[in-house]
This record gives sequence, C-alpha cells and structure tokens, in this order.
Amino acid sequence: MTKSPTASPSDLPKAALIAGYAGLLPQIIAVILVISDSEYRWTGLAAAYGYAAFIFSFLGGIWWGFGVIARKEGAAAGPIFILAVAPSLIAFASYLPWIWGWEWPGPSMAWIGTFLMISPLVDRWLKKRCHLPEGWMKMRWHLSLGLGGLTFLLAALA
Repeated sequence: MTKSPTASPSDLPKAALIAGYAGLLPQIIAVILVISDSEYRWTGLAAAYGYAAFIFSFLGGIWWGFGVIARKEGAAAGPIFILAVAPSLIAFASYLPWIWGWEWPGPSMAWIGTFLMISPLVDRWLKKRCHLPEGWMKMRWHLSLGLGGLTFLLAALA
C-alpha cells in the first residue's frame, strides 16, 4: 500500500476540527429538550438516539476508508473491514427493541453511548495497521467521549 494524502504528517485541517466539534451540537440540543420537560422531550430522545446511531455507523465508514486507502504495507485487510461494518450492525441491533415494542430508547442509547465512548480503541488498533492523520486520536477521544457521554446522559434521562 502506498501512503495517501490522508496520511500526511500535518495536523488535521481546521475545518475538520470545527466540523467535528460542531457535531456535538445536536446532542447538546437534545439534552436541552429532554431536561426542559417540554412537549419536545420525546422528540429530543428519538432524535438523539438516531443521531448517535448514525454517527456510530459513520465511524465504520471512516474505518472502511482507512482500510481502503491508508492501510500499511503487510497489514491484513480482513479484520479492518470486519470492524468497519460492526458499527452499522450494532446500530441496527439497537433499533430492534423499538420495532419489537420493547423498552426504548434508554437501553439502546446506553449501548450506543458506551460503544461511542470506547470506539477510539478501534482507532488505536487501526493506527498500527493504517496511516492515520496527526491529531486524529486526540480529536477522536474528545469527540467520542463527548458524544458518547451526552448519549449516555440522555439514556439515563429517558
């Protein structure tokens, strides 16, 4: 594998950082809706669940992309791609309780929040196998703990 432009030694672009941290805003707004105990409480919970599940699935897409364009010489592709599809499957599984009429969204949000908070461990594993941009891990820990923590808080408030 050759190094890609994604694997440059420079810091992440400022736009990536701004967009990344702005990605916490939907969950912050959801917390406000839920604690306000207004008529939009349920909307806040449902939207927060959906947003967290989408972002978790999006992370899998990022991991897939790293496996395609930034894999280090000699790194096996199979395990990377298996891990890359896991977030979408987990997000889908967390949606099933709603379909089946079970308790939702609290438990599902707790699971998604937990998986978001520990997801940088996958990036750490990937770093040994793929060229990741400088600053990637720092941003991933911040955003994952932020979004995962807010999602877990919303699960407790559900």
